[in-house]
Amino acid sequence: MTLRVLKPGLACTFQDLGRSGFQHLGVPANGVMDENAHRLANLLVGNGAEQATLEITLQGPELVFQAGTVIALAGADLGATLDGQPLEPLRAVRVRSGAVLAFGKRVHGARAYLAVRDGYRLPTTLGSTSTYGRGAYGGLAGRALRRDDVIGIASGFANPPRVLLPRESALLGYEDGPIRVVAGRQWALFQPAAQARFLSSAYRIENDSERMGYRLEGEPIELIEPANLLSEAVVFGTVQVPPNGQPIVLMADRQTTGGYPKIASVISVDLPRLAQKLPGEEIRFEQVSLDRAQQLSLARSALFAELEAGHAD
Repeated sequence: MTLRVLKPGLACTFQDLGRSGFQHLGVPANGVMDENAHRLANLLVGNGAEQATLEITLQGPELVFQAGTVIALAGADLGATLDGQPLEPLRAVRVRSGAVLAFGKRVHGARAYLAVRDGYRLPTTLGSTSTYGRGAYGGLAGRALRRDDVIGIASGFANPPRVLLPRESALLGYEDGPIRVVAGRQWALFQPAAQARFLSSAYRIENDSERMGYRLEGEPIELIEPANLLSEAVVFGTVQVPPNGQPIVLMADRQTTGGYPKIASVISVDLPRLAQKLPGEEIRFEQVSLDRAQQLSLARSALFAELEAGHAD
């Protein structure tokens, strides 16, 4: 019960919710860039959120299923087809043995997530199947897909569960608007004018942005005076400012500690929106209170809990 890779696509890796509990040892958490899409894809095929999905970046692979199963895509619309017929995101379908999943022209977004019923057969490393390319571990031999790779999958012929997605698309979708942040640990070390520029200017995502971090180009952000800081823990969404004044947003494959001053942190509910942005696109930031960030996070958790319990209406 396997699928075979006919074409590898671009930077397609297996990811789950990440490996927790090891950052104090210098082990990155890794995991999906867009947790919403990952959870929705798994939900649509009847999996728990802990199951790995295939994270597909911009250019999708071509895969042939060598066993029947149920699949679903969520996140970016990368022009997927199943045996030549369009396959839209957020739709679970049964696939027969020999069916071919391919991708064509991108419609929107940067990352799609492919779930299969009961998951992929992958070994765990430190409690996770997430791929960490720089460390060459996790996922499929610690790397992206290659031509002729064969991946074990569960074979299932049951109908996909009936999932009614909510109308609150702002919690699960990719609506336009600023990326919301809370003030960072060193917010007060930046000049008031620089703080205002950070919250009023547009920043372009640079071409060398990837899973470790998004480098931004725009109005420089200056400190009140030079500061020598000890390295301390960083998280997904930390916005660091190196000496050139150009912000860097740390992403899923971030390092575990950093010494650059931290002006802000992207709130958790907006990380999926940021993960779906491409190099060359512009983003703006909006500051919210910690209380508001926590309210939004709790609302998203409650919505997913309702969906997973099968009580959405």
